[in-house]
Amino acid sequence: MNYLKTSLGRLRLLGLLEGLSLLLLIGIAMPLKYFYDSPGLVRAIGPVHGVLFVLFVLYTLYVGIRHRWRLLTIGIVLLACVIPFGTFYADRKILAPLQPPPGPQ
Repeated sequence: MNYLKTSLGRLRLLGLLEGLSLLLLIGIAMPLKYFYDSPGLVRAIGPVHGVLFVLFVLYTLYVGIRHRWRLLTIGIVLLACVIPFGTFYADRKILAPLQPPPGPQ
């Protein structure tokens, strides 16, 4: 996995984890809390998602500045992290095309 050695590759991984944690939180944990009065999963996933969200925002800013992205590109990637499935869209449409293909192993 050579792409994890780059800042863009790490941002893509962080986006995947943040997106998955958001889906788990709103798709499983929140319904359990409000429909079945079982808040345990929200207590477990909520803080993890919060940390991943903050890390994704900060790392997006870092990578965007480091790679001299346009402000609009940074804004779209940041907006994507608050929309369910948004980080997956941003990864496919914005981040993946920016990443060079892995070299020979």
